Amino acid sequence: MNTTFSCVGCGKCCTDHHVPLTLAEARMWAADGGQVIVLVEAFLANGLGLPAQQREHAQRRSAVVRSGTSDAHVAITFAAYNVGPCRNLDEDKLCRIYERRPLVCRIYPAEINPHIALNPAAKDCPPESWEQGPELIVGGELVDQELITLIQRSRQADRDDIRIKDAICGQLGIRTTALKGDGFTAYLPDIGVFASVIDQVTAQPLSEVSSEWLFHLSGDDVAGQVRAAGAQVVTEPPQTYAFISLRAA
Repeated sequence: MNTTFSCVGCGKCCTDHHVPLTLAEARMWAADGGQVIVLVEAFLANGLGLPAQQREHAQRRSAVVRSGTSDAHVAITFAAYNVGPCRNLDEDKLCRIYERRPLVCRIYPAEINPHIALNPAAKDCPPESWEQGPELIVGGELVDQELITLIQRSRQADRDDIRIKDAICGQLGIRTTALKGDGFTAYLPDIGVFASVIDQVTAQPLSEVSSEWLFHLSGDDVAGQVRAAGAQVVTEPPQTYAFISLRAA
């Protein structure tokens, strides 16, 4: 099945969406006065939390860390925190930073994750967006070469940035993750401190980060599986983060 697409400028994709950012984009967002949310998920070295067919992509965008006696692969997302319309939308629903908008904004509505197929029904774009414009997907394959290049850049930035993100999180005291597929831990750091830590970490050679990560789980059943694998599980209610359960989604 072929898919066509043309943006109609409704602004829905710019409303109530936390937009993933590269490290450089997160620093720019902070400099512009925007809030950044830190979303964390991980899977264990034994594969718990991740289907085998997704492992290669997930490993490439994650940092190997310790949790208890187990290795874990932690994926860290810095995202623009948008409650309501994006702060960069004007009264006509046009982007004020269009020429320097984040990669993910340029890529939408395509998917960055190779294991997620583009589903128009899951997007905010109105039906008329999918009834006109150039072909986006032909025979199940993305055909827009510029879009393909942008997706590759986004994936590469995920890989290039992950160890620095881990070091930044260490400086911010972020050391509790969720299990991939079970949820996310979400942090809203002070944006001034966040920007300062980025500058501090990126200004010097990256050293090994050895502090231990803990897991926050949605229930005793999954917590038991994580403990059985040797990983450390939190026992106290969250104080510095929120837990977003995917079980309730």
